[in-house]
Amino acid sequence: MQLGVEVSGDLVAIMAAEIRAGEKAVSLAMREAGSGLKADWRGQITGAGLGQRLAHSIHSASYPKSGDSLEAAALVWSKAPVIVGAHDAGPLIRSKSGFWLAIPLPAAGNGVGGRRMTPGEWEKRRGLRLRFVYRRRGPSLLVADGRLSSRGLGVASRAKSGRGRASVPIFLLVPQVRLLKRLDLARDAARAQAELPGRIAKHWVAGRLG
Repeated sequence: MQLGVEVSGDLVAIMAAEIRAGEKAVSLAMREAGSGLKADWRGQITGAGLGQRLAHSIHSASYPKSGDSLEAAALVWSKAPVIVGAHDAGPLIRSKSGFWLAIPLPAAGNGVGGRRMTPGEWEKRRGLRLRFVYRRRGPSLLVADGRLSSRGLGVASRAKSGRGRASVPIFLLVPQVRLLKRLDLARDAARAQAELPGRIAKHWVAGRLG
């Protein structure tokens, strides 16, 4: 039994056209994968309650910048990698000085732009000194000898007699704290990678039919 193979048309031209179709398919698939992963990561961040500003720190780019290639690639990254990475990993955070981490309580209020204040900043803004209160059980405290305002903030007492004055807890002091893991970026990246062969095949076939 003999088999014969006959090529209809210019073989070189056919292969060149197939390569061009492959280049377009791979490039388009990578652009879609990068844009899709960017959208997924942004959705995770906003869904975790971390805000639109942090979500928009996620960007994507595809390479080459112009033209198509069988070696096309996509890159997705954050312009705030430390913050995003911390929420993705859930790390253990310790004080840089080796002593205490000061965690603001509601009575501390917020600083400029809603930013959390340090004990030193709080004292400057409120004009009160903070006093250390050691507790054998539970976190120790930094308290202010003043009063709670109608908004629930620690402020100086108005009464010269000291009436109504109280020790208001302003900061909790802990040796370390583990940041809650609120993101799973690797999950979305793995899904985008798993979907990539299917995307390439779909666009390759569509390009040949078109």
